[in-house]
Amino acid sequence: MARSSGFLDTLLTSPTTERYRVGISLLFLLGVWLTVGAFSQGMPSSMLLMAAAVIGGYMAINIGANDVANNVGPAVGSGALSLGAAVVIAAIFEAGGAIIAGGDVVSTIKGGIIDPSSLEDGRAFVWLMTAALLAGALWLNLATWMGAPVSTTHSIVGGVLGAGIAAGGWGIADWAVMGKIAASWVISPVLGGALAALFLFAIKKTVLYRKEVIPAARTFVPWLVAIMAWAFGTYLMIKGVKKIVKVDFLEATLIGLAAAAVVFFIMRTLVGRMASTMENSSAGVNTLFTWPLIFAAALLSFAHGANDVANAIGPLAAINDALSAGAVVTSASIPLWVMMVGALGLAVGLMLFGPRLIKTVGSEITELDKTRAFCIALSAALTVILASQLGLPVSSTHIAIGGVFGVGFLREYLKSNYATQLHKIMEHHDPAEQERLKPFLDDFRNASVEEMENLLKQAKKKKQVPLSKSERKRLKKIYREEMVKRSHLVRIAAAWIITVPASAIMAAILFFTLRGLLI
Repeated sequence: MARSSGFLDTLLTSPTTERYRVGISLLFLLGVWLTVGAFSQGMPSSMLLMAAAVIGGYMAINIGANDVANNVGPAVGSGALSLGAAVVIAAIFEAGGAIIAGGDVVSTIKGGIIDPSSLEDGRAFVWLMTAALLAGALWLNLATWMGAPVSTTHSIVGGVLGAGIAAGGWGIADWAVMGKIAASWVISPVLGGALAALFLFAIKKTVLYRKEVIPAARTFVPWLVAIMAWAFGTYLMIKGVKKIVKVDFLEATLIGLAAAAVVFFIMRTLVGRMASTMENSSAGVNTLFTWPLIFAAALLSFAHGANDVANAIGPLAAINDALSAGAVVTSASIPLWVMMVGALGLAVGLMLFGPRLIKTVGSEITELDKTRAFCIALSAALTVILASQLGLPVSSTHIAIGGVFGVGFLREYLKSNYATQLHKIMEHHDPAEQERLKPFLDDFRNASVEEMENLLKQAKKKKQVPLSKSERKRLKKIYREEMVKRSHLVRIAAAWIITVPASAIMAAILFFTLRGLLI
């Protein structure tokens, strides 16, 4: 099994298979074109519907390639799942979430950002939605190529906004709604990062920093996993299956509590059994979070498929209904073929192009182990729950990436804090002992946060040599760069900020182009 998984990992990441990925994507889109063409033959504007279906499939591919990485990236980066296994699990649960819980009616205007009643011409509405869909897909394609995980919701919002303004003028947009969306650029990552860092610090204080971690793990880990079970149970009720099971927040919370109670007793038994053979270290504690992370990746993928498939099929369903009715529609039914285009497109995009962003989220921003990845997954579910109750607009992408940066900056703070203690301890020693500095620095540079604490105690006892002021500054800078990659932070933040305006500008240009070609 491990051998086959390793082969799949190599196949997914090999540069030589790039042309095959593109070829398979084109075959999928050709299949969409031919299938829609077969049953729409003789219908008015069948060619436009076929083109819109291909664009919807292209959008779904890009959602799978870019957005799904947030759900499985931490599990892959921590080693809980291999890349191949993560891609297979996510593809199955994304498609399952879209088909099972994607709903049968979708709002055509995401978030009410424009007023479609301002459009008197049904054709203009079709051109608007087509331009928005294509612009969102093109922006996601570019972002994936750059290795920047961005919000697919914001991509389609920008597309609808830009094409809407092109079609109906500036007054068509609801700028209050757009202000809330802009606020989410800050709210989402800050909330996700703060919660992830808070849980990681709590785990370190209650378990990892203890001299005997096994008894601490037996006490606290079942409670931590039970909290995750409550969060995901509630999250799935209010977000994942809201279109097939209608529950209020209290009912969703009670269902989550029931799941948490079951999981608590299961985890208490499992941890008790594993304690006798578990290593008395952070590595031993890490093994306890493997299965919770696998379930988290699957459940996040299911909920994402149920919710974000609408970014691909919403405009497509709107175009389908508008062409049939010849008028503007504010909500559209979702035919099975439209849902299949979205569900299969998500899976195809994830399997062909998802590994690049999975690696970025899982290992290139900061180093993740299973404990850190657990905190990121837990913060993702809790942030969505908290934001939904407070009425705050948040992006699942921004929450997950914020969680990754949150645990990275916490590690950086803890490590630099230990470095500061080291500097204070060494400041008053004799400069003649500087030759003893290098081996100590080598050990310190390669130490984990927990090992650093022990090294500091040894340094205090053995009177190690102090660092010069310039050396201290250089050492702090090295540690900051090791913990969180600043280049990724700048690139991702820039991509988030320009997502809405970039897709809006592209959509406006595409709208005028389509109108000029089809009038």
